[in-house]
Amino acid sequence: MKYFLIAGEASGDLHAAHLIASLKQQDEHAEFRFLGGDLMAAQAGVRPIIHYSDMAYMGFMDVIKHLGKILGFLGTARHAIDEWRPDAVVLVDYPSFNLKVAKYAHNLGIGVHYFISPKVWVWKEWRVKDIRRYVDHMYCILPFEPDWYQERGYKATYVGNPTVQEVAQASMDFPDFAGFIERHSLADRSIIALVPGSRVREIRDNLPLMLEAAARHPEYQAVIAGAPSIEDALYRDVMGSKAIPVLRDATYPLVHHARVALVTSGTATLETALLGTPQVACYRFNGSKWSYNFYRRLLTGKYVTLPNLITDEPVIPELLMHLCTVDSIDEHLSQLLGDTPERNAMLAGYRRLSERLGTDVCTATAARLIVENTI
Repeated sequence: MKYFLIAGEASGDLHAAHLIASLKQQDEHAEFRFLGGDLMAAQAGVRPIIHYSDMAYMGFMDVIKHLGKILGFLGTARHAIDEWRPDAVVLVDYPSFNLKVAKYAHNLGIGVHYFISPKVWVWKEWRVKDIRRYVDHMYCILPFEPDWYQERGYKATYVGNPTVQEVAQASMDFPDFAGFIERHSLADRSIIALVPGSRVREIRDNLPLMLEAAARHPEYQAVIAGAPSIEDALYRDVMGSKAIPVLRDATYPLVHHARVALVTSGTATLETALLGTPQVACYRFNGSKWSYNFYRRLLTGKYVTLPNLITDEPVIPELLMHLCTVDSIDEHLSQLLGDTPERNAMLAGYRRLSERLGTDVCTATAARLIVENTI
């Protein structure tokens, strides 16, 4: 069968790549076309129609500024579906774009499968109407999502969480600390990992604050997790005269070996929790109090970060917008560097998180359901 996939960011590229591998195991004649990244290309054996790095716009103004490009990308996706006529369209998160594609594919009579639900339970709940109309099968990766959908008249299925699978697989190949610092030419000192996101705007807004907070603890070395789609020039521009290592393709072992991680809110907060490293979640994007109050009124849940949402408790600190300052970051960072009650409480919260997520092999389950629901 023919599968058309869309992933619009780095985390989606990773999850979709594992899904493609699982689909190939379920369907030996599987063919793929996709909008996504290099990891998907390696599994699918074809290049992306559009690379996700060209699609990574965030925030209302950023979208408006690049609206012409975005509409062009939508046209390209629709044309590719029209021309290739896949048996299934598989969408990975990225709702503003993907729900428009879902409508188009549905109207052509093509089955629409959504792997990794949009976070409609915390943001833009009205999208549920489009999901009911245009998405045939929703495969959720957070355990509370099916019940939430059920309350709104839609059936969704929890298939496990891909990050559990990805972290467990990666952890088997981690070197010890001595081997890690030798491999990456790092100093023999404890590490504060800086994980500033995968988008240019995120990095520009958050990395300077992370760097300054980490610099208040000179006994530790700060190390930056480089995003695959971001060029070194951006990190150099943000760092200025600071000489901080930027590690490529080593985020998991970096976070694993760090004493504490400063993490831009997103999937990375869940990855950090599963790796067992205490963290401070940062999200400086537009630091005005007005923006914070505006977006807070639109949010329907108590929490924003995945560890807190899944456990329904404040496992990690959430420093959002104007609340994300060097002082606030450092306040929490300082509490987590030692063997403190705050550190122990966070690690206990991580254990409860793991219990809730379970151990299902997520992409294998999702791939089996996609094939069964497409035949």
